[in-house]
Amino acid sequence: MTDRVLEFAEGPALLSVRDRQLVIRREENLDVTTPLDELGVLVITHPRVQVTQAVIAEMANAGGMVVVCDNKYQPAAMMLPMQAHFVQTERYAIQAQLPQPVRKRLWQQIVQAKLRAQGRLLKKLHGADGGISAMAARVGSGDPENLEAQAARRYWPLIFGDPKFRRGSEGPDQNNHLNYGYMVLRAVCARAICAAGLHPSMGLRHHNRYDAFCLASDLMEPFRPLVDRLVVEWIRENDPTQPLDRFSKAHLLRLVTERYLHQNEERSLFDWVAGAANAMCRVMMGDAKKLELPEL
Repeated sequence: MTDRVLEFAEGPALLSVRDRQLVIRREENLDVTTPLDELGVLVITHPRVQVTQAVIAEMANAGGMVVVCDNKYQPAAMMLPMQAHFVQTERYAIQAQLPQPVRKRLWQQIVQAKLRAQGRLLKKLHGADGGISAMAARVGSGDPENLEAQAARRYWPLIFGDPKFRRGSEGPDQNNHLNYGYMVLRAVCARAICAAGLHPSMGLRHHNRYDAFCLASDLMEPFRPLVDRLVVEWIRENDPTQPLDRFSKAHLLRLVTERYLHQNEERSLFDWVAGAANAMCRVMMGDAKKLELPEL
């Protein structure tokens, strides 16, 4: 599969399937087609986009996913392929009964990787990491000191050079850009988790009863700084209080079009996240002790 993210946000459209092609019909009645096998994620944001049942079924058969967003670019629903791995049922059972020490060890390694990634980005952008890289070495099993949150209190004011910035605020600022980028990243992670034969709702640390993709929220943590970098680049030249448009979203979608280097190997984000999901699966199945995550 060639991995692409295709978003419908600019206007009404009717999406259907013909001969294994996604057929896109706009109001001007001109049909545009693209092979379903090339689509990794289909994002639907505009309220007047209509989707046939065949689109959802064929996307699932091709191993892709469909994301429906609300007016804040947050995912309101995700539709994933549920038969993505030949030993899926066996892996679900092991995942559901995962011992607490294994869960805590996995979360420890995820937080360590996240803090290292945040430190690398801060150092690249500003020449210093604010002590976050050193905090990574202090993360214990299950992160009992909640060093992830402590690092966040340092990280967000430093990354944007704004001591007043608060992640998650409702104001018109770079939070909107972060939310959109994280939505795409979360979809990529959820897709990789299903392909690895794991269930996306059975998380390690995230346990929101209303969140069907807790494990994707766990897995995406070390990759979040990739989104942060793109947002920093955008607001250097643009006003972050302006609404997201096709230009700002195209910039953020570089997340999945760029290639990333790790240990002299250059691959797409889809590939690196798939490898991380499979590494997590190996730990859960008892085939590995350490969660190997790329440092992109």
